[in-house]
Amino acid sequence: MSKLQADQAYANQQIVHYVWAGFHSSEDIERTLLEDVFQPGDLDADWVRAGIDREFAKKLEQQIDWPEKTDCDRLDEVFAELEGQQLIALQNAGYTQSDGMEDMSEIWHERGAEKSGVVGYCFYHGQDLERVVKGEPLYLTYGDIAGDDARGVVIGELICRVLERHGFTTNWDRNIKTRMHIAGIDWKRRTPDY
Repeated sequence: MSKLQADQAYANQQIVHYVWAGFHSSEDIERTLLEDVFQPGDLDADWVRAGIDREFAKKLEQQIDWPEKTDCDRLDEVFAELEGQQLIALQNAGYTQSDGMEDMSEIWHERGAEKSGVVGYCFYHGQDLERVVKGEPLYLTYGDIAGDDARGVVIGELICRVLERHGFTTNWDRNIKTRMHIAGIDWKRRTPDY
């Protein structure tokens, strides 16, 4: 396999992921592939654009048959409710758990840090998103904003109750060192304007 063929195969995998993840416009995906994932000139922009358009067309065709309210719609409701419970609740926060913690911390500081009234956080990151798009469980990072383990468990219990109230099945051993996850989530996030 030539370098170009290998690059195109990897680019196709990335296109499928970004389109089906549901957070990115075609322009965002194109820019990410051509400027961040690959070196300028490694891939033909027209080839990338055509691949993105093909994948969005597949998704839009399938979206017609999706239920009116998908698991992703319910997850949006969960995260909005958690925000109302004085938590910072982020979807697709960075690529790794460390990135997600940085994003959460930045938002906490923007809201006024200790004066913000924020008591905890809940998020999933890009690697979690990659797994859930492939049909695996969605893992969540959570905790007390000040790092108190006992309060972190209470926050974890709150998150589980909210998820379950919205029809999700959670798996968690009530240990602050263990990430909870949502089993059986059917990842169908509607396409943003593309």
